Amino acid sequence: MHIGVAADHGGFELKLKLIDALKAAGHEVVDFGAKELVPGDDYPDVVIPLARAVANMEVFRGLAICGSGVGACVAANKIPGVRAALITDAFSAHQGVEDDDMNILCLGGRVTGFSLSWELVQTFLNAQFKGNERFVRRLAKISDLENKLKKNK
Repeated sequence: MHIGVAADHGGFELKLKLIDALKAAGHEVVDFGAKELVPGDDYPDVVIPLARAVANMEVFRGLAICGSGVGACVAANKIPGVRAALITDAFSAHQGVEDDDMNILCLGGRVTGFSLSWELVQTFLNAQFKGNERFVRRLAKISDLENKLKKNK
């Protein structure tokens, strides 16, 4: 699977560990940065390019990591076509994909350890959108809103 990963300084160490684990599991990984630990760097600088790549289907899914995961989630969801969520439990990691077609998993590098993060990532990547009518209907409403906002710019 072709996976994009991005992290600021708050998620940098977790990002490196997850990239190693993803590669060991046979995934192709695109690293959107940060390429080196730079205290005080800004999560939008790495998360927005990742989110655009996910929205443009250049990568299948993405992982966005900052200190808490909140900022990365906020930034990613500004890109139309992205459905990102801060995930801290296995149920939400698969349910977010199955029901809401989540395509970016957000993690907090300062609050979620590697073992749990790896479990969440595997669960997220193994989940598939169910495509039930009610889920498609709900996502269409979100897409309609995104399209209206684009036209009003």
